[in-house]
Amino acid sequence: MKKITIGVGDCSKYDKYAAWISQDADVEVIKLGYVLNDFEEIKKCHGVLLTGGEDVHPRFYNRTDLLKFCYPDDVDERRDEFDLSVINYTQQNNLPLLGICRGLQITNVFFGGTLIPDLPSFGKFNHSKFGEGRDRYHTITIDPHSQMSQISSKVEGEVNSAHHQSVKHVGIGLVANCFSQDGVVEGLERTDPKNRSYLMLVQWHPERMNDQSNPLTASIKKSFLDEVRSL
Repeated sequence: MKKITIGVGDCSKYDKYAAWISQDADVEVIKLGYVLNDFEEIKKCHGVLLTGGEDVHPRFYNRTDLLKFCYPDDVDERRDEFDLSVINYTQQNNLPLLGICRGLQITNVFFGGTLIPDLPSFGKFNHSKFGEGRDRYHTITIDPHSQMSQISSKVEGEVNSAHHQSVKHVGIGLVANCFSQDGVVEGLERTDPKNRSYLMLVQWHPERMNDQSNPLTASIKKSFLDEVRSL
């Protein structure tokens, strides 16, 4: 069986992401992170999964005035710089890219987009975990013409939620493919995916959804891995 190698971004919950993406026997993973000083390992990868974690520093979208809305102990500029370099490599070398939560946010910034640094402070409902550490769940509406809808065969669904930042302005070449009921962007994809490397970004956490058969978990993982296998 031919093996495929997925680079998985280092974070505090790395093991959860790595276990989720490598359930198939032909998938092996490599941890990518600035702490490991192992950027060169990306050359062994056939696809990349960008994970959740720290707030993106607003300087990367030219809004340092918004830093006060970030969680003070939850900003890591070295990780931002490393992840931006990883995204750049995927785009230069046509590697499939799946971004989850922060992975969506930092990729949007890479493409010139901006972020809402704290949803409640900017008039949106709370999308963070509940006080006891449980994910929220809410409904999303999916554009029926989107790649996301084609992948999942859904125009509506339920996803989990554990974030306080989100997309404000969508980056160049990207388009929002789904929204929560209060208008928060829940997913991004390429405006024109034809003849371009696979790119799918979701704000929720498919790796820890209660129902792993949910198409907004299972189908997204399958589409990413199928794309990697096809290369």
